[in-house]
Amino acid sequence: MPMSVPTRPEPIMARAATENFPVASRLLPTRLRAHLLAIYGFARLVDELGDEVARDRLEALDWLSAELDRAFTDTATHPLLRALAPTIAACELPREPFERLIEANRVDQRVHSYETWGALLGYCHLSADPVGELVLHVFGAVSPERIMRSNAVCTALQLTEHWQDIREDLGRGRVYVPLEDLARHGCTIEDLAAERVGESLRRVLALEAARTADLFRQGDALVASLHGWPRLAVAGYAGGGRAALEALALAGYEVLALNPRPTHRRTIGAIVRVLVRAAGG
Repeated sequence: MPMSVPTRPEPIMARAATENFPVASRLLPTRLRAHLLAIYGFARLVDELGDEVARDRLEALDWLSAELDRAFTDTATHPLLRALAPTIAACELPREPFERLIEANRVDQRVHSYETWGALLGYCHLSADPVGELVLHVFGAVSPERIMRSNAVCTALQLTEHWQDIREDLGRGRVYVPLEDLARHGCTIEDLAAERVGESLRRVLALEAARTADLFRQGDALVASLHGWPRLAVAGYAGGGRAALEALALAGYEVLALNPRPTHRRTIGAIVRVLVRAAGG
């Protein structure tokens, strides 16, 4: 294991409490919560290696790919991969979505901005969509239609996080707002480093938020197609993301001077609305 790889799972898993959505609601059965948290732990470890390690990040990601192989044979050494191994076996998880998550962080080491909306969606297919596919496997609910709808929700969740974290991403040398949209509205990357959001950038963020909301709406049919605990869990993801996106609009897209986040009440309300639409559809 490279010396730069964090070995304590607790700081990595603590990030679950800061997500826009309930990673594994305490309402869910213990078995399902354990599987969802194992997948989340892997995803967070990948991001940690791609964003935070001080030394060769590509080397660390290569190590993780090999450690993933060991998890599939129940011989992994890292605590988070050891926790993942029983989930892989019990839920018969495929390897490919895990590898896409690793590849997304390899991409982050060489690609620092995206020219178009389409290019950004291509990145999200690596960085976000695999998690939803793995969750569907946990629920035994995989189908081509559900994966397509899940991809829309997961991409929307990832994009919402990007709109929230513009300053943080810029500090890492990354820009996820499509460059052609910035240029079309007379913005430059320097506008992303300002103390406050200017009117031109506000228009860009309103455009991106509207596109993101469209993706969330595509997920309504996914929630409606599920039942029981899977419906509740996926509604939590979609509703939590929608609440976070609404918080940006309520703050006038002021993401540079402020840190807009929804209240717990608004998040619960958004989740309930997703469930109501599912019951009616």
